[in-house]
Amino acid sequence: MKTKFGNNEIILETGKMAKQANGSVAVQYGGTMVLVTACMSKEPREGQGFFPLTVEYQEKTYAAGKIPGGFFKREGRPSESEILTARLIDRPIRPLFPEGLLNEVQIMAIVLSSDGENDSDILAVIGASAALSISDIPFNGPLACCRVGRVDNQFILNPTYAQLENSDLDLVVVANNKGIVMLESKSKEVSEKIFLESVKFGFENLQPIIILQEEFRKLCGKEKAVVELRKTNAELQGKIEE
Repeated sequence: MKTKFGNNEIILETGKMAKQANGSVAVQYGGTMVLVTACMSKEPREGQGFFPLTVEYQEKTYAAGKIPGGFFKREGRPSESEILTARLIDRPIRPLFPEGLLNEVQIMAIVLSSDGENDSDILAVIGASAALSISDIPFNGPLACCRVGRVDNQFILNPTYAQLENSDLDLVVVANNKGIVMLESKSKEVSEKIFLESVKFGFENLQPIIILQEEFRKLCGKEKAVVELRKTNAELQGKIEE
């Protein structure tokens, strides 16, 4: 399925790769494509006292048509950019899981292709939401993500790397149909009014992506699994509140 998203179309595909995952989605925007998989354990680990969510994001050099050179012929540990992108995925999706879920959940995002113009981090967030939405993993989604730039006093949706060089704003907006879920930004001292306008611009442009995911879920989504949620000890909670 696809829809217009800024200067390009965003395309969601499933069923071709990672078929054993609970949910897998390939997201394409321009010449950049990211594969995101979502997996959940059938039972919580014994003695587990927290929600074990793991998010990983990988950029391999083959995605840009290159092979590592020099002494090291293989890629090593995750780069700073990969770690920050994994956190970018983690933060908005973590609060949307049911409270008390203790089953282990793993989100893996791998960049399959990079066109050198469009950043893959935005696609990874959308892919994580889409993969969770069509899977049988309990998830209160979907959500969508975009980047907002500003060049010559005009807002740009999902600016390219070249456009960001001349932009006085770099804002990442993550939202669902109810409101903003997360913001991350850096800017060159823009006014509060401009910043609020950029957030509104991003939120409005994300709504078609949320609708696309909802239609995608109706078309190929699985029935959500029934999992046992940990219940808070009412007596203990009462003592803490006192």
